[in-house]
Order: sequence, then structure tokens, then C-alpha cells
Amino acid sequence: MTQTTAARPAGTASGAVVPVLAFAGIVVAVMQTLLVPVIKDLPQLLDTTPGNATWVLTSTLLSGAVATPIMGRLGDLYGKRRMLILSLAVMVVGALVSAPTSDLLPMITGRTLQGFAMGAIPLGIGLMRDMLPRERLGSAMALMSSSIGVGGGLALPAAALVAQHSDWHALFYGAAGLGVLSIALTLLVVPESPARAEGSFDLPGAFGLSAGLVLFLLPITKGSDWGWTSGTTLGLFAASAVVLVLWGVMELRVKAPLVDLRTTARPAVLFTNLASIMVGVSFYVVSLVLPQLLQLPTSTGYGLGQSMVVAGLLVAPLGLTMMFTAPVYARLSARYGPKVTLILGLLIIAIGYGAGLGLMSAAWQSLVISVLLGAGIGLAYSSLPALIVGAVPASETGAANGLNTLMRSIGTSVSSAVIGMVLANTADTVGGVEVPTMHGFRVSFLIATGAVAVGLLLALFLPGRRPSDKPQLRASSEEDAALERAEQVLRGFRGRVLAADGSPVARANVTLIDRRGRQAGATLSAADGSYALAVPAQGSYVVAARATGHGPLASSATHAGDRPVDLDLSLPGETVSA
Repeated sequence: MTQTTAARPAGTASGAVVPVLAFAGIVVAVMQTLLVPVIKDLPQLLDTTPGNATWVLTSTLLSGAVATPIMGRLGDLYGKRRMLILSLAVMVVGALVSAPTSDLLPMITGRTLQGFAMGAIPLGIGLMRDMLPRERLGSAMALMSSSIGVGGGLALPAAALVAQHSDWHALFYGAAGLGVLSIALTLLVVPESPARAEGSFDLPGAFGLSAGLVLFLLPITKGSDWGWTSGTTLGLFAASAVVLVLWGVMELRVKAPLVDLRTTARPAVLFTNLASIMVGVSFYVVSLVLPQLLQLPTSTGYGLGQSMVVAGLLVAPLGLTMMFTAPVYARLSARYGPKVTLILGLLIIAIGYGAGLGLMSAAWQSLVISVLLGAGIGLAYSSLPALIVGAVPASETGAANGLNTLMRSIGTSVSSAVIGMVLANTADTVGGVEVPTMHGFRVSFLIATGAVAVGLLLALFLPGRRPSDKPQLRASSEEDAALERAEQVLRGFRGRVLAADGSPVARANVTLIDRRGRQAGATLSAADGSYALAVPAQGSYVVAARATGHGPLASSATHAGDRPVDLDLSLPGETVSA
């Protein structure tokens, strides 16, 4: 069983923590879309074949998929801020490796290192949960979750401007500079979370998951080049299935697994992760279709003839709308719950793609599509971490959100492969060059609409919030938040942690464990040794305490009623009366 050894010190974070963590997420997203404006020129720029040039993008995708759940788990064990800084540092090194080179292998090496930064998203969400008071948590996590779309949308016009008017290597120097700035701000503003998961890092589990993901994602990204029915593609899919099944069996037997599959199988977590794949599919379609439609020459009869920079500016509202959706999400989620906001977001995405089928004849129409889809994707992305955080214990926040981010990445990978295949198979040859057709663009939008429909069906299976439930991520005034915390304490345990000689023990880790052996709450004792723990429901619990220089103590107690249970804990002795 994995336990946490410290609680969220609500209210200790400064007001700058949220924008600094969101900036880190945006920097990571910038890295993902950095080369989109020069994709078609990569074979010439790197003096290689188109098939080899795709590895510049594939390597980043694969390393990001592998790093995301691993860095999340390492953050739970050794400190989320520490792992966040490490992720950004590896990204900076990767950017500096790629910046001075035009050779394929060093470029792929640098891009692989850059992909490791994807772990910053779940780590940032975990830090927010550990540090922020409840009334600020909803909108903060929404902004962090949406940062990958915000960064992607804002990076397109900026990268296009650089690529069009300067040496394309400047993109990497700029990304490295942003990474260094993000590290500096994190060191200055973001405190380390005291929350830790007990146990050791599951190294065999990390190797197994990494191998399974690479074997699965590699044929998805390269299938159109190798052939979807080729022996290589089918063999890799079969190998990935075998490896992932064996990995799952092993994880179920490990005491402290990399991914707690039992937690992952809970309906709230399972259906959220499956819906995340569909949201990822729908997000990437617009990123692939609109820039191409906008830049195709008007001589095709349907191209809009815009420059690379103008096309990026017209798609940028996708990310901006996602960013401005975060506070709207917080209010909607506080009133109706994250399940409802996820469904609402998916419905808006479906409307956006449906309207997009008839809005492809003018540049301003692309702007309308971007705003609609940005609002829908922003609501959907914002809902995902709230659903995950509400369903897993605090000690698994990093790993669980890492897995959820991975699901979104799988969705974008599938989207890239499928839409790339559709556009290639429906293309016309003009002057020896294959040009995407309007039919291909519309089929792509229909595929996105179908993915959203599947996501809606999955979202309907998510457990709903009962009328008696308190909102887990509530946006309210300071007074309401304080009242809510006071009400929770009145329904829990309270007391003092004392040394053997009766003196108070400050900053002792006090953990509440339910009868199934799961963590139900945690906190740190105050300077006078006092602690208070809320209970999720009446029943039998174990209150465990641990402090440096003292032996651990676990005491059983039963809570029945609306009054608090007084329970003092003496370290390393036995329970004493209140």
C-alpha cells in the first residue's frame, strides 16, 4: 500500500505559484509544436529522406510518453518541484543539443531529450493539489491542464514568424531561453511540497511500461510509412500487447507499483482516462487541418492563400480561448461538478467540428472554428485533472495525472497517424506535388466528431456527484472555505502528538487510514503538537503518526456522529486519553 507522509499545507503558496507553474506547462507545449511550421522542409534542412526526417517528431513523442508517468511517480516519491526542475533542465539540454546542428542523429538526440519535459504537466498539477487552498484549486488545475493547448496555440504564430524571417535554429535557442526562465521562476517562487509517497521506485515497472509504450506508439506513428498491414507494424503491435499484459500482471504483484492498476480500474479513473484519449484525438485534428487549409494557394479552388505567420495567428485563438476558459470552468465545476463540465466541453467540441464542415471557405471562418473548439477543449481539458484528483489518494496524484496526460498523448498520436493517412490517401497530385483536398479535410473533421461522440458516451459512465456531496474543487470566498474546513474538522479526529515525556511534537506526519487499508487523509501537527483530520464517512479508522527521532505509532479508533473524536498520540508509546 502506498501512503503519503504529509498533507497539503493549504494556503502556504504565494499568489505567483499558479502563473509560474502554468508558464512551465506552456513552455513544455511550445517545445512540442516548435517544428510544426518547418515540418515540410525538414528533409531538405537535415539533408535526409522524408521517412528519416519524421523521427525528429516521433522521438519527442516517444520520450514524452515514457517520461510522463515515470516523472509523476518520481515526483510523488522524491518531490514534485525537484522533478519539475529536472524535467525542464533536461529539455533545456535537449534544445541546446539541437540548436547548433543540421545533422539528423544529433537532432533526434536533442529532440528525444526535449520530450522528457512532458512530465512537467502532471507534476505541476500535483504541486497545486499539495499547496493550494480548496477555493483556488479548481481554476488553477484547469489552467495547468489547459497549458499544453495554450502553449501549442501560441507557439504556432511565434515559431512561424521566427522560421519565416530568421534561421530555423533560432527556434531551439529561444526554447532553451524559455526553459531557463521557467527553471529560475520555479526556484524563486514555487516551494517544494512536503507530501511524499512511501516505498521505492518500481524500476522493473518503469522498464516494462516504457517498452510497451514504445512498441505501441512506434507503429502508430510510422505505420503510414511502413504499411499498416506490414509484418513490422503488426509485429510491433503484437509485441506491445504481450509486454503490456506481462507488465500489468507484474504491477499487480508489486507492493509499491509504478502505476496502481487497482486504482486505475476504478470507474472514475478508467472512464476519465478513456475519455482523455478521445479529447486528445479531437484536439490534434484542428491543429493538423486548419494550418494546411489556410496556407494552400487559392489556385487549388479551396485553399485560402495565407502566409505561414497569418495562418498561425488565425489558429492562435484556439490556445487563448483555452486559457480564458479556466476561470469559467471553475465556476461551472463548483456548481455542477467536473463530470458535467467535461460533457459540456465535449458537446461544444462537437458543435465546433460540425460547424467547421461548412466553414472552410474564408480565413475569418477559421477564426470562428478556433474559438469554438478552444472553448470546448478548454472545458474538457480542465475537467480531467479534477476527475482524477477526486478519485485517487494524495500520494498518487503525480503518477495518476501522469497516466492521464499519457492518455491524451496517445490520443494525439492516434490522431496524427489517422489524419495523416486520410489526408495522404485523399490528396491530389498537382505539378508533381501531393496536395490535400477539401474532401480530406472534411473527412478529418468527421473523424474528430466521431471521437467526440465516443468521448461523450464514456463520460456518461463517470460516477455522478450526489446532491449531498460537497464539491471537491470549490471556488468560493475565503470565509466559505474556512467554514467548510471547520465543518470537516467537526466530523473527524483531533488531538495532539506528544513525545514519550509528554512534550508536544511539531510537524509530525499524521495519516488517516480506512478499514480497507487506503489513505483517507493526512496532515502535519502544528507547533503545539495539535492536529485535525476530517473523515470522509463514519466508520473505523487507524490514525498513524510518525516523526523524526520517534518511533511510528498507529492507533485504531471509530468515528460515529457529527462530533469530533479526541485522540492524542504519544510517540513512541501508546494512545493516551484526551
